[in-house]
This record gives sequence, structure tokens and C-alpha cells, in this order.
Amino acid sequence: MSALPATAFAKTPGEVDVGGVLRDAPLYGFAGDYRKLSELRGKPLIINVWASWCGPCRAEMGSLERLSRRFGGKQFNIIGVSTDDDARAAAAFLQQAQVTFDNYLDRNMLLEHMLGADTIPLTILVDARGRVLRKFHGSRQWDSPEALELIGKAFRKKL
Repeated sequence: MSALPATAFAKTPGEVDVGGVLRDAPLYGFAGDYRKLSELRGKPLIINVWASWCGPCRAEMGSLERLSRRFGGKQFNIIGVSTDDDARAAAAFLQQAQVTFDNYLDRNMLLEHMLGADTIPLTILVDARGRVLRKFHGSRQWDSPEALELIGKAFRKKL
């Protein structure tokens, strides 16, 4: 009889673990635009998975926006992925929060499962080749000195 591991973690279907490379996936914008996740390769990427009804998600969105305004597109890219069932609610939240970085609506839970978003908010740091470096569950102040140090170490960049 074999012993069971002391801890077991249930993964989402098709989840890419830390160290794995994200598969290509469609990204559906709120304005009807479309792109592929693979188009974001070539520069480190921060992916934030959120929903308009999620209090902790709403709480950290301002710090992600400040981070994006300061570094987005220069040293790394930032995108948001909404798990909302109601695209109008998600779009209204983005407008109300004055979010300017690109956000996409997760259709059919494809990204939610691949990223491992069993709880949100979830923020994932991805290298320029699409490899998952770190996953962070829960709300953070992403423009704090501690977060900047963490992001800089993961991306091997001086922030």
C-alpha cells in the first residue's frame, strides 16, 4: 500500500504549472478586438485574472494601473483577464476604474483553467518566451516597493 502525499493540490483542467510554457489561446477584447496570447511573447508579461464582482480584485486594480502607467510596454507588458459571465459588468468596471492596460474576456473558461485561476485575483509573471515564472493568489499592491522588487527579481530587470 502506497502512502498518500501529505499535501495535495487540485489543479484546474489543463493548468500550466510554474516552469511550464503557456499554450497559445485566443484573447477577446471588450471592443470586439481579437488577438492571440502568443503575440505577447518577446517581452515579460504580467497577467492578472479578475472579475468585476470580486472585492479583492477591485481593490488591487488601481495598483496594477499605476504599475502599467509606470512600466507597461517598456520593461514588461500587463494584461487583465476577466472571468465575468457578464461582459457589460466587466467593461463598466474597467471604465469606472479608468483602467488603460489591455483587458480581455475569458470565454469558455479556457484561460481561467490554463492559468490555474481556481481563486481570484490571480497574478502570473511570465517570461518573454511564455514560461510561467510565478503565480500569486490574492490581492496585492503591485506598485509597492516589495512588489517591484519581486517583479524585478522574477524578470531579472532593475525596476
